[in-house]
Amino acid sequence: MDSMKTTVDIPEKELAEAIRHSGARTKKEAIVTAIGEYNRRRRLEMLVSRFGKSKSFMTQNELRRMRADEPGR
Repeated sequence: MDSMKTTVDIPEKELAEAIRHSGARTKKEAIVTAIGEYNRRRRLEMLVSRFGKSKSFMTQNELRRMRADEPGR
């Protein structure tokens, strides 16, 4: 993996929260996880903007009913 060394001032409270939420063992792992998640969300936003949204998605209850009606369940 290519990497770039850099020095950044990150507020301690924000970094501690990122470590806690990500379950990271190191500061670096928390930061890399946060950057990856940020990039993933932006890619998903771009995908949605290109392909639009659907109003025909099933609700969770509809999906449960459909699964309950499947043979073998």
